[in-house]
Amino acid sequence: QLQASGGGLVQAGDSLRLSCAASRRTFSIGHMGWFRQAPGKEREFVAAISWSTGNTYYAHLLKGRFTISRANAENTVYLQMNSLKPEDTAVYYCAADRSSWYSSQAVSYDYWGQGTQVTVSS
Repeated sequence: QLQASGGGLVQAGDSLRLSCAASRRTFSIGHMGWFRQAPGKEREFVAAISWSTGNTYYAHLLKGRFTISRANAENTVYLQMNSLKPEDTAVYYCAADRSSWYSSQAVSYDYWGQGTQVTVSS
């Protein structure tokens, strides 16, 4: 029900915008978030947004380069990534939870997209 897109191969310093559409949604969204997982590493939190208030939350080290936003009418969340670095290379996953309480923990999210690969070359 979550479809992520927008990944690709870019050079360091470039920008990308990821999209995640919640199609045929049958659940009430509390938050939507982005996580990423690099090879050999654990999945880590990137950003989240409250579906009702638009409040945003970021991993500390990514704030300022990444921006999460939403389009409620389209059931879509975006992740604008600027000044990309090789260490941003990972599979990026979107996720949704039904809770009104924000969480940066992957286990708190109920629904997951299939992931989209982002590769940043130096």
